[in-house]
Amino acid sequence: MMPSAQPVRLNTSSPDFEAQFAARLHWSADTDAAIEQRVADILADVHTRGDAAVLDYTARFDHLQVQGVADLELTQADLRAAFDAIAPAQREALEKAAQRVRRYHEAQKKANGESWSYRDEDGTLLGQKVTPLDRVGIYVPGGKAAYPSSVLMNAIPAHVAGVGEIIMVVPTPRGERNPLVLAAAYVAGVTRAFTIGGAQAVAALAYGTATVPKVDKITGPGNAYVASAKKRVFGTVGIDMIAGPSEILVLADGTTPPEWVAMDLFSQAEHDELAQSILLCPDAAYIDAVQAEIDRRLTAMPRADIIAASLNGRGALILTRDMEEACAISNRIAPEHLEVSSREPHRWEPLLRHAGAIFLGAYTSESLGDYCAGPNHVLPTSGTARFSSPLGVYDFQKRSSLIEVSEAGAQVLGKVAAELAYGEGLQAHARAAELRLSDVPPMRGR
Repeated sequence: MMPSAQPVRLNTSSPDFEAQFAARLHWSADTDAAIEQRVADILADVHTRGDAAVLDYTARFDHLQVQGVADLELTQADLRAAFDAIAPAQREALEKAAQRVRRYHEAQKKANGESWSYRDEDGTLLGQKVTPLDRVGIYVPGGKAAYPSSVLMNAIPAHVAGVGEIIMVVPTPRGERNPLVLAAAYVAGVTRAFTIGGAQAVAALAYGTATVPKVDKITGPGNAYVASAKKRVFGTVGIDMIAGPSEILVLADGTTPPEWVAMDLFSQAEHDELAQSILLCPDAAYIDAVQAEIDRRLTAMPRADIIAASLNGRGALILTRDMEEACAISNRIAPEHLEVSSREPHRWEPLLRHAGAIFLGAYTSESLGDYCAGPNHVLPTSGTARFSSPLGVYDFQKRSSLIEVSEAGAQVLGKVAAELAYGEGLQAHARAAELRLSDVPPMRGR
């Protein structure tokens, strides 16, 4: 039986729109209790037994038997060999994409990633020192979901930021290596790579083992076990985000060929059954045309079953009163990917406040952003674009405040600090400031 996709049809003018809209958006980020417990057991085991536990779980989950974790490490020669072995067209595409991603993140660093300082009237220096993290880990999905683009998007901004070591982990079930992933690691400047996946890979990076070095931060997408593990090790290491299913929202004014929009909706729906694809449009006839293209093109897609399940379960074609209302609804959703498929995209862009990435104009398909436009494709999901940002150079840097108080400055600041410290009952704080005054007052409270 051929699959069919019928995204729910909603109309903002309907009295029950709000209830239907809320039901369609709902997605629970709660992890299954059994997964949580299993992940907790794996993390604790790797923390205790290190390499031995990593080997056990790699054999159990990836069906890969080796003598030691060192046998799971991919050498620079392995990465270079993979790069040399892939088709010339793939090599060229990989290098061009990496070049664009690197150029974008280098510009990002220059714009807002440098240390700064100033001196005030009394000679006191105040500023901020920006330094890269020492070592980061990037998780790259393997097996059925192998994404060389994720290697570029995670490793390149870390490299641009100046991170000293970039450790990649990627599962290789039954020893099946994806050469394009390894080639991407070579192009992106990955320092070391291990064929480890799942919660055990997250644990190894977070805690360190005899073979896998402990990192300062872990970034990159993964399944429910990986997401749960990242959540649990946060605090021991930094993490980028807890990502939910992929999302696309298309704002259309009816001027883009409907088959383009249908395929853009497919582009996210094919990720998995929980992915969400939504169209907002004030033209009912255009929505009908998009649905007709969905019907016509679905059966030709290799991942038709997944697309159909996604669109049937979470997709929506929403008729709005006008484009202004469509923009307001988009802000409520705060989607991961937002396409403004309009003849005048810059007319609507100022109204859009919340989105992981905004794709302007009919020719700007979301898929270009996934691979080679330049901006990072690691984006906030599940409405978190209301308060978080795409992965970038800034995620691989930290900031230290710089304070150098002059002798003259200490005479002013010391009195202020002492007064506040005495008010808080912290006499040592106060006295430390007062001892630097030229006229040291007696200590209060005696």
